[in-house]
Amino acid sequence: MQGYEKGDSGDPLCAFVYNLESLREHVSNVVHALPDYCQMYYAMKANSEEPILNTIQPYVTGFETASIGEIRKARAVSTEVPIIFGGPGKTDEELREAVLLHVESIHVESLHELRRLMHITDKLETEVAVLLRVNISMERDVPKATLQMGGRPTQFGMEEEELEVAAHILENSRFLRMAGFHLHTVSNQMDAVQHLSLIGRYIDKVETWMSMFKMDHLILNAGGGIGVNYADLNRQFDWQRFTTGLHQLGQSNPLLSSGRLKLNFECGRYLAAFCGTYVTEVIDVKRNHGKTYAIVRGGTQHFRLPVSWKHNHPFEIVERDPWDYPFQRPIAVDVPVTIVGQLCTPKDVFAENIPVSSIRSGDLIMFVLTGAYGWAISHHDFLSHPHPKLVYI
Repeated sequence: MQGYEKGDSGDPLCAFVYNLESLREHVSNVVHALPDYCQMYYAMKANSEEPILNTIQPYVTGFETASIGEIRKARAVSTEVPIIFGGPGKTDEELREAVLLHVESIHVESLHELRRLMHITDKLETEVAVLLRVNISMERDVPKATLQMGGRPTQFGMEEEELEVAAHILENSRFLRMAGFHLHTVSNQMDAVQHLSLIGRYIDKVETWMSMFKMDHLILNAGGGIGVNYADLNRQFDWQRFTTGLHQLGQSNPLLSSGRLKLNFECGRYLAAFCGTYVTEVIDVKRNHGKTYAIVRGGTQHFRLPVSWKHNHPFEIVERDPWDYPFQRPIAVDVPVTIVGQLCTPKDVFAENIPVSSIRSGDLIMFVLTGAYGWAISHHDFLSHPHPKLVYI
């Protein structure tokens, strides 16, 4: 972190640093490993800052959005980039503007939403493609992952039993074009073999629905769900094994080998996480009732993921030698340390009881893997602390 010093105000350093070249290389490698029948969309919810979108956009098919605000951000980057619009609870105003902004497809979450979209497109006399998001019943165990999006009761998608009604609505619609299905069951999946098996189950499932919708070709959107291992940085999702399996599946499955099925992914975390580092300066080091704390500039109002997911976020300590005060420097040596922020809540914790060899007031802590679901999901203005710098290198 050479070159990142205190500003003219003397305030402690606090910044998200994004390595755009690293992001560019990673996204390029991920996308190029996919077989031809697959397309990758970037899930903007992970990080929708404009420099991130501009860096990713040349390598992906398009952007996945979950609000009209994200659609507007995508259109600010490109008037032509394909956009898919998903998420529960879309308003009439969002659906109408999405159609007018020429999104590629809308992923419909319920029969009521489908009927409202038909009503809106009838008024606009404008066609739009739809994918039906279905919360499928899982006859076998759902793969283990951090978040479960389906296979059990959730707010996402419609039930399989509603598909006949959906088919009837679409058959009688003038402007809704049935394009396929969206099945997304797990998020932050770490097992490539399990995820391949899940994709196979998805394909088998949608094939049984094709005759109901009188479809010969279709799109299957398998969501994102590819995970990032925050606990063991050296054991990440095996993308090479996964894409090798996809190539093999493309040769063995008749729907894929004949070109009748296209498989879409909408990854966010797996594309963006690795490019980001949250760098913050240690303000104080102290003991309280036998426990050692390092208090840093900022807090979970900047980077909410650790407290949201209840994990210890990985970090490195960078020593900085300058000490501007005429008194002793707070230090902790060879003890477990809990890293906390400035907020007036005991839940403002990044990592708890992590052994360190040394940490001092004035040192820097670099939280890695913060390019996704960092600043984007955090409650920025809680306690009205200053925002971090966003630095792109």
